[in-house]
Order: sequence, then structure tokens, then C-alpha cells
Amino acid sequence: MSSKRKIAVGITGASGAIYAKVLLEKLQAMSDQWQEVGVVMSDNARLVWEHELGEQVPDYSPFRFFDKNDFMAPIASGSARYDTLILCPCSMGTLGRIAAGVSNDLMTRAADVMLKERRKLILVVRETLYNAIHLDNMLTVTRAGGIIAPATPSFYSRPENFEALAATVIDRVLDLARLEVDSYRWGEKES
Repeated sequence: MSSKRKIAVGITGASGAIYAKVLLEKLQAMSDQWQEVGVVMSDNARLVWEHELGEQVPDYSPFRFFDKNDFMAPIASGSARYDTLILCPCSMGTLGRIAAGVSNDLMTRAADVMLKERRKLILVVRETLYNAIHLDNMLTVTRAGGIIAPATPSFYSRPENFEALAATVIDRVLDLARLEVDSYRWGEKES
């Protein structure tokens, strides 16, 4: 069995396409650490990407892209042995469906698989403000074994631009996915 990771990425229509872009670019750059990356995007994710970033979703070779309704995709089954699913950004609607156990598309099915298989599910939630339903759903997913990683950037590394600011979140997500990422570490000397 390969020691390299099998990672799935789901991109919802929540604001924050920059987070997804930085995540995919960083995963491309660390191809020596993963065996496969599968990606699924909602229709709204593509629209938000174009609106916020001013471009269509580029070709992210060699990732495998799956249709949002493709329940035959490997990430829809635990037997495919994906070890991590990162939903980035994760809309409150997607969070709510996952918390309620509703698997109405490939993203929510893949999340259900991660939870039932006791594998890593990381939800990069992107919403301001949170209401009580959002908070209850986050607690439900956390109790089921998921990780809520709010898209809340840090500033102590003094990011120099928009992408570097987004990377403060994505580097933490990649750490959670047990990938080796070179990033600012609090209390460590800068080289």
C-alpha cells in the first residue's frame, strides 16, 4: 500500500474561491506527497470562482475532476480508500446537509463516507456571521469526527498579498491533512 495520500477536494459556492485556488495550487506543488487528488465543484462554485477571481477554473492537471452528481466516482465509496476530504470553501448549506446526513450530491456523499469510515473530513467554512443553526451544525459535524477549520486568516506572518493571506488558512488545512508544508510557524525563527 502506498504511503502517499489520497485526497478529495470539494469546492462549494461559498464566497472564498481564493482559498480553493490556493489549496489546488499548493497541492499541485506537493505532488510527491499524494497518490491521487479528486476534485468536485458545485455549479455555484464555478460561478463564484469566475466572479471573485475574474477567470474560469484553470486546468489543474493531474487532478481528477468529477461531476457533482457522479455517484460512481471513487470518492463516493469507502473502498476507494481516500483518506482525506477537504471542503474548501464550505457553504453553510453544504455544512447543514452533512450535519443532517443528507447525501444529495457527490460532495455530501463523500463527506458521509469520510465520517462513516472514520477518516479525515475538513470543512473550511466561510460565512460571517454565524447563526445558532450554523453553530449547531458545526458542533454536530465535530461530534461525528469532522474538523471545522474556519476560513479565518492569521496576520502574525505579515502576509504581503491576497494569496499569501489566504495561504495562512490553507497551510493550516494542509497541516491537518498531514501533508508537509513550508509555512510560517509561530515562535520559530524566520530563515
